[in-house]
Amino acid sequence: MPEAIAENSIGIVKPQLHHFDEALQLDCGKTLEQYDLIIETYGSLNADASNAILICHALSGDHHAAGYHSMDDKKPGWWESAIGPGKTIDTNKFFVVSSNNLGGCKGSTGPTTKIPGTDTFYGPDFPIVTVKDWVRSQQRLMQKLGIPKWTAVIGGSLGGMQVLQWSIDYPELIDHAIVIAAAAKLTAQNIAFNEVARQAIMTDPEFHEGHYLANNTKPKGGVMLARMLGHITYLSDDAMREKFGRELREGKLNFGFDVDFQVESYLRHQGKSFVERFDANTYLLMTKALDYFDPASDYDDNLVTALQQAKAKFLVISFTSDWRFAPERSRELSRALVAANQDISYVEITAHHGHDAFLIPIPEYLAAFGAYMNTVAAKTENAENKKASS
Repeated sequence: MPEAIAENSIGIVKPQLHHFDEALQLDCGKTLEQYDLIIETYGSLNADASNAILICHALSGDHHAAGYHSMDDKKPGWWESAIGPGKTIDTNKFFVVSSNNLGGCKGSTGPTTKIPGTDTFYGPDFPIVTVKDWVRSQQRLMQKLGIPKWTAVIGGSLGGMQVLQWSIDYPELIDHAIVIAAAAKLTAQNIAFNEVARQAIMTDPEFHEGHYLANNTKPKGGVMLARMLGHITYLSDDAMREKFGRELREGKLNFGFDVDFQVESYLRHQGKSFVERFDANTYLLMTKALDYFDPASDYDDNLVTALQQAKAKFLVISFTSDWRFAPERSRELSRALVAANQDISYVEITAHHGHDAFLIPIPEYLAAFGAYMNTVAAKTENAENKKASS
């Protein structure tokens, strides 16, 4: 429970559920005849609906990006450091929309929801979804909310991939694309990490070929291992050394196979807590969406041609110690944007936190990000003033 909600927090927020009856054709060839998206919104939409921002979440994220659901919450939303009054994404200036992706496990239609008209969970029968599918569903959400155009679409990691897809698939509907700690496609090493995580889940005896909910159980061991593996890749060697070193949990070696080092205890804690808040089938879906993402594949495998479709201005941010989505991947994207004759700003932040740096309030990072957002806000305000005076 927060002792007090800070003045620059959005405060108590309430999720909103939006139902869609229009069928959604998916890249895998299957169709969702109906579906729900759960979202949160922060700030107010201005008179001409020109100040709207879409936040796209990463693999284990969701719609709860900022604020608290109640005074009993122990933690705020996952991007509390960046979203709120007077913050980098200033809710005094912007109307911010954060949506849980299809296939998620926090309220949008996915493996943990029931097939319409039945009492049966989708489970493993929920279709494979792609980043392009998410963007299509978000475009429909945009229409339902009465937003004609996003002044910016912002995301880190898997969220940054969604930003890229938005800029290519709906170039007329986005003014600014902010891509943080992401890449235009995964490396073979990244796909390999995802496959090991999936195998950890699928070989768990309690997985039941994905029908674990029907069997009133969970593949806890597999999900725990997948999260432990993932967490190692989100941190840098320097960050782990600074946080744990070779510190012993009990001050001595136990000469056994239980926890000796603090880092072991930390990873087990992260794995166990993740089991309680995230669904195994959703984890499988999200990692596949990561693996499949490759917008250039629709343009003869030419990334420059793909990016020539965009009309947005781009801000690309990377972090020096991020080895999961290394700065070189962001530089590759930036070079392709330059070759596509796009308006692009690139910032490489010196940070020792690894991939998780995009979630951490690093001063240099927030200063660069904030400076860009100030120009976005100024253009939005100027455009609104011109319309009001005409």
